[in-house]
Amino acid sequence: MKKYISFIIFIFSISLSFGQYSLSGIVKDAKTKEPLAGVSVYIPAIKQGAVTDLDGKFQFEHNTKSDIVVVFSYQGYQELHQKIHFDNPHKTIEILLHEAVFAIDQLIVSTGFNKLQKDNVMKVSHQSLANLAQKGMQNIMEGIAQVPGVSNLSTGTGIVKPVIRGLSGNRVLVYNQGVRLENYQFGEEHGMGIDASGISGVEVIKGPASLLYGSDALGGVVYLIPEKFAPKNQTLYNLSSTYYSNTAGFHISPGIKTSTDKWRFLARGSRKQNGDYMIPSGERVLNTTNKDTDLKLGVGYHQTGYKSDLRYNFNHTLNGLATGTGLEKPNYDFNGKYQDLTTHNISWKNEVRWHKSHIKTNFGFSKVRRALIVNKQPFIDMALSTFNGDIKWYAPKKHNWEWIVGTQLMWQINSNAGQHFLLPNARIANIGIFTNANRSFENSVVQAGIRYDFRNTHTETIDAGRPGFDKHIGSFSGALGYKQDFNDNMTLRLNLASGFRAPNLAELTSNGEHEGRIEIGNPDLKNEQNIQADFNWEYHSTHIAFFVNGFYNHINHYIFLQPTFQPQNMLPVYVYQQDNAYLYGGEAGLHFHPHPWDWLHINSSFETVTGKKQTGEYLPLIPADQWKNEIRLANKISHGIWQKYYWFAEINRTFKARSNPAEDIYPAYTLVHTGIGAMLQYHKLQALLNISVHNLFNQTYISNLSVLREDGIPNQGRNIIVSLNLTF
Repeated sequence: MKKYISFIIFIFSISLSFGQYSLSGIVKDAKTKEPLAGVSVYIPAIKQGAVTDLDGKFQFEHNTKSDIVVVFSYQGYQELHQKIHFDNPHKTIEILLHEAVFAIDQLIVSTGFNKLQKDNVMKVSHQSLANLAQKGMQNIMEGIAQVPGVSNLSTGTGIVKPVIRGLSGNRVLVYNQGVRLENYQFGEEHGMGIDASGISGVEVIKGPASLLYGSDALGGVVYLIPEKFAPKNQTLYNLSSTYYSNTAGFHISPGIKTSTDKWRFLARGSRKQNGDYMIPSGERVLNTTNKDTDLKLGVGYHQTGYKSDLRYNFNHTLNGLATGTGLEKPNYDFNGKYQDLTTHNISWKNEVRWHKSHIKTNFGFSKVRRALIVNKQPFIDMALSTFNGDIKWYAPKKHNWEWIVGTQLMWQINSNAGQHFLLPNARIANIGIFTNANRSFENSVVQAGIRYDFRNTHTETIDAGRPGFDKHIGSFSGALGYKQDFNDNMTLRLNLASGFRAPNLAELTSNGEHEGRIEIGNPDLKNEQNIQADFNWEYHSTHIAFFVNGFYNHINHYIFLQPTFQPQNMLPVYVYQQDNAYLYGGEAGLHFHPHPWDWLHINSSFETVTGKKQTGEYLPLIPADQWKNEIRLANKISHGIWQKYYWFAEINRTFKARSNPAEDIYPAYTLVHTGIGAMLQYHKLQALLNISVHNLFNQTYISNLSVLREDGIPNQGRNIIVSLNLTF
């Protein structure tokens, strides 16, 4: 009997050993063969992460024998996606990471199929916040403008909004925590209410993305990626702080995150404050103070076949509206009109996997209060509640075919509590259904999809001059894309996509003073509908990379503000009208990394866009052509606590804008930026120190995308930005 029991125990132990698999290894620098500590090691399929120890080692345990892809990422190095085949239950590997010469293989999360950049049909620009922060940035939208084809529409330092190839406002959709941003972002002087803390990266889709995102993705998408949870069974602490000399401002953000086998938790807060900004003459632009308080919380649960991610973001932003210039010290109080924007944002993402298919859901709720404070009283006080639902089914992959079928829902309620009704009380309901397919061949990929959306808008009567109405709008959109790899170095992408944008409440219902003018809406406005053709060609080798992007965008029923030249109450009057329009242009760039000077990087890019109405008249707020150049020195030190350093210098030329007749035209200008930074490692403490100088020579200039250009107020003068980021 004892023999049988011993035999059963033996067989059971063997079965357990084969049921449990382990992956361990060491990560080294490909050039020096030195172990790398602090490398992030992540397995997307099972949602497990780890960090290499001081000897560069890591270890995982899981219960599947199937091949897996492991992602290795480390600041200053190329991200590596390594496919692992388990030829034995206890796999040991050695990974060599190369310094980041060209970043071309990021995992793209904003385009449905979550492909690597090199496998993606649509060209998506990816930037990590760590890399953007190395060049210094006063806000996240300023950092995103480093992407070719992306610019900023700004009102001082507190209100900065993205412009993608000449389109902005509601024509560019912003996603935060996986949920679309809905906070009255249609106006030029409306702040975004987004803090850079707790955001790990950003992806930018340049062109119509209505197939995946519906209305408002007419011009493109800015997809903000929240920070990851801590690796399994680890606790990490972080503290970042930044000082801005021009505004005598600061930004401080502490954070903590911890994980167990299945549960993940994180919390991060931040406080940001800037005084009135200084122009090169030494004067300050009065009442441009801004203050920002932000809190982010997250809870995650991961187990085999299921994962859940619940996030909450609270943001309270105060933005002053400029009243002129004067010789004064930095002021942190509001001496005129200012915005009070409060945002609550909850998102809940889930993923369920079974067999070879899976379902992803994302539900979000946001409540936004936007108030315009005049004489310490809310002149405008609106609240917008938005529920979003996103459900996608990923069909089993078969014969290199991949399919997505999905639906998106949105329900909004707008209400007023102020003295003045800028927008009426309203309800908006939207539903969209779509399907998208991806077919891979040996050296090429084809992708296609179609979508239909239906929107109903109901507004309540304000007075006899602003009666309520019901408006029903439906729209089709679609996309067709092709990617061809000619060899390991050369890739061609061709995309044809349509998009749409439903007119927003301001365009439909405005009738009164807004942003220093009187705006009159039009309830008969039609959907904006566009079709855009995109071309992307890129070449990359060990020491050189080159890309060329071109696009042509035709928009039917383009909505714009037309001056009547008949002022009321001493204010200019503008009426919302429509006309067909078209935009065209593109970007080209070069990255040179000569051998054997591995520490030297040279970047140069040129971007241009022209936008016109069907009549031939230029569209307003179109970015001027830009030529950006950068030289960068970066190298490892490995001397005591000093690990690496970098120095950069930028020379950016902005040419004279092609402006609408109603806009003032300002001359071309050249700006020089420079900076230096280093990474230090002491036991488990990692420190990143950055010092950068924007507008080094204190150049006086006025951007044609500055709202303050209408008053002849220059942009910011010299700004020294000092930041310190500690992780332990």
